[in-house]
Amino acid sequence: MQIAILLFERLTALDAVGPYEVLSRLPGATVTFVAEETGPKRTENGSLALTADTSLADVPAPDVVLVPGGIGRKALMDDGPMHAWLRSAHETSTWTTSVCTGSLVLAAAGLLNGKRATTHWLAMDELGRLGAEPVSERVVFDGKIVTAAGVSAGIDMALALAARIAGERVARAIQLSIEYDPQPPFDSGSPRTASPETVELIRAHSRSVRDAGLMALV
Repeated sequence: MQIAILLFERLTALDAVGPYEVLSRLPGATVTFVAEETGPKRTENGSLALTADTSLADVPAPDVVLVPGGIGRKALMDDGPMHAWLRSAHETSTWTTSVCTGSLVLAAAGLLNGKRATTHWLAMDELGRLGAEPVSERVVFDGKIVTAAGVSAGIDMALALAARIAGERVARAIQLSIEYDPQPPFDSGSPRTASPETVELIRAHSRSVRDAGLMALV
């Protein structure tokens, strides 16, 4: 089973690495990091790079496609080679997946029209404008398309997907092997549970980044 994780400049590291840690442990799985051009792709803050060893052209029909999000996804919204590859790969994939704002890239490629999907909470409105049906859930399955909410939700999505692929027993074993037992120090991981002040802090930061002429956080 070939799993292709898409890389691009200024992606969110955990969007790709979280699911990688889960899916790479599936029996018989081979995980390939792919990009339009091979080589290192820097994450959002530039201090970390993930390496794409394989080009899109060399992975035409993966069994699982995973699109992470990040600031750099803004450069991927216009139709181009990556969209063409996503559409072609989706025709034969068993599962087409995304984490965080990676779902916006899937939507821009025309793969989420009328589909239930999720994304980072700040990007829900944009997801709707791109033709998807936004759902405020951590992981959303709609046919063979699986989308995860923001960043850390990619681990949950990968475990849910592992259960569909290899059975719940294997997925539970993978969860134990990575000791995924979240006990966050604050109940602030969702706009539903975070304080209004915290929610506004993130909204204000996103606005300030936009107003400075930079690409927004999501």
